[in-house]
Amino acid sequence: MHDSHAPAPSGPRASDDLPPPPRGGLREPYGGPPESGDLPFDDLPAAPPGGPHAPGGPPPGRAGASGRSAPGTAAAVVLATTAGAALRCGGGTLLDRLTDQLVALSVGEVHVVARSGDITRATDGAYLIGAEGSHGLADDLRRVARVARAATGPVAVLAGDLVAHTEALAVLLSAPGGGTTALVVTDGDESGPLRPPVRVEGGRVAAAGTSLHEVAGADGTFRGALRVGEADLGRLAETAETLAGLAETGVFGAMGGAEAGDLLLAGLVRYGVHVRARGLGRLRCERVAGQEDADAAVRRLNEVDVAHARLDAAVKADDGFFATYAVSSWSGHLVRPAAALGLTPNAVTWFSGGLALLAAAWFSAGTRPALVAGAVLVYLSFVLDCVDGQLARYTRTFSPAGAWLDATFDRAKEYVVYVGLAVGYAAGHGAVGGGPEGIWALAVAAMILQALRHMIDFSYAGSRADAGAARARSAGPSAATGGPSGVPADAAARLAPSRPAPPSGASAESTDAGSTDVGSTDVGSTDVGSTDVGSTDAGSTAAGSTGGPEPGERARAVPPGSPPPGNPVVRLSRLLERSSITRWLKKIIVLPIGERMALIAVTAALFNARVTFLALLTWGGVAALYTLTGRIGRSLSK
Repeated sequence: MHDSHAPAPSGPRASDDLPPPPRGGLREPYGGPPESGDLPFDDLPAAPPGGPHAPGGPPPGRAGASGRSAPGTAAAVVLATTAGAALRCGGGTLLDRLTDQLVALSVGEVHVVARSGDITRATDGAYLIGAEGSHGLADDLRRVARVARAATGPVAVLAGDLVAHTEALAVLLSAPGGGTTALVVTDGDESGPLRPPVRVEGGRVAAAGTSLHEVAGADGTFRGALRVGEADLGRLAETAETLAGLAETGVFGAMGGAEAGDLLLAGLVRYGVHVRARGLGRLRCERVAGQEDADAAVRRLNEVDVAHARLDAAVKADDGFFATYAVSSWSGHLVRPAAALGLTPNAVTWFSGGLALLAAAWFSAGTRPALVAGAVLVYLSFVLDCVDGQLARYTRTFSPAGAWLDATFDRAKEYVVYVGLAVGYAAGHGAVGGGPEGIWALAVAAMILQALRHMIDFSYAGSRADAGAARARSAGPSAATGGPSGVPADAAARLAPSRPAPPSGASAESTDAGSTDVGSTDVGSTDVGSTDVGSTDAGSTAAGSTGGPEPGERARAVPPGSPPPGNPVVRLSRLLERSSITRWLKKIIVLPIGERMALIAVTAALFNARVTFLALLTWGGVAALYTLTGRIGRSLSK
């Protein structure tokens, strides 16, 4: 029997002879070991009456007979195929806890893939239990593919044995920009069972591993939670189907469902999907295999001050040098007051623009005191430019309009400051020198150079997207086959294991329980930062600093000790990423917006507008050449 308001199942038919589980979650007699070490749920927010959506607002989308989600709703697939999902936690299981968290975060539909049956949980708490469960790794992957093809919004794929702060899941599910994001830790435990290795470069996952896929230079671990953006859902479905075909032919040996999510991440990265690496800061997210591990993981959750961790997570950890040390080191203290006052990120963006206008007005006066005042206002304007993104992440209020407004104001503020500097210098005040001769030519040249740098950035991003689409078509069902069981040969080569698969007779149960060994590679201390909505800036990424495969660039598994793939430019870029000093130099040399604002403020306050424009043209020209060289080299990389 099932609730008449619940969505119809899209997979196995609903079983009418099974009573619905209680609203609190999957309780006995639906499986799980006897209660032991029960601990309370640490941080589940209370859902408003009538469901987790906002009171008075439209209800979340429901699936119809076709199983297709309503526009704008997200779905989650919980891979509850390990024994860890049934471990006790509070009055229920880890699976109960995770599904409660997802429903509290207003996820439209939660599809649970389990060996005993599929469970679809709607936002009103109703359940549907399928009559037939998943039959193994290949079936798990195909069910993920079905959800991806039916979804009309981002899809999260999570391990059912996950113990995480609700705030950590919220950070993942509300990632700005709608892109694909994975929760990654770079300063935690070494890779091992349930913690597959990854390599993070330039804030993205450049390589991801499994027990059969090695990662050269691994510096972090994947924590079992992946969100695939709407634009990448087709690639997710293709990747899942390809991996399922390989699994059916025994390419992965006795690999069990415990690694389904790890395989998907590795497959997406090898196909060239841009996967952001989202750090956790003080928040925790980990997979567990035993009751003692689960109890200890929940205790660790309760040791964290979630309010402070949320504030820390709002500050970008992978920003430019000036933004990191001269702004973000203290600007987080402005975020809570701004939120308490009810300010929106867009309002803060407008305030930042107002300060830039005031700075231009002071610069136009041309005197030394006015130049100093204008320099201070430029700095404060940039502080608010950082605060608007921090406030957006803190309150999780992202929108395309906000991203557009932020990017537009960044350009407008900079150019209006150029105008103010030129006007003040043309006045020819004796204390700072100047005159109309040539100053406007320098100002226009600085504007043109900055516009060209932005054009290089945006055209390169468009080319990458086109290359990714072309690669998706060539790797799709129409591609020539030659791999196992009709899998496209190119796809089979991309996803083939880099180490021998375990014997096919190995126990899949032990693998599903989380005992699969993962190639251990030392974990480094590279910071992983969040990507701020609308904060893309010309030169904000060092030439070739992303390090991972571009769409159209084949990602290859590299045994430890082997030279990294790519041409000399790509290999040099990856080598420079290994040292914090050279990594910072790569960020500085491209003259991102923080460094530009600092350059304008310092040269204007200490010298005059002519020096400011000459400095911008010199440094900006070097930055443009560096970026262009790196991107040409990466485009030619094989």
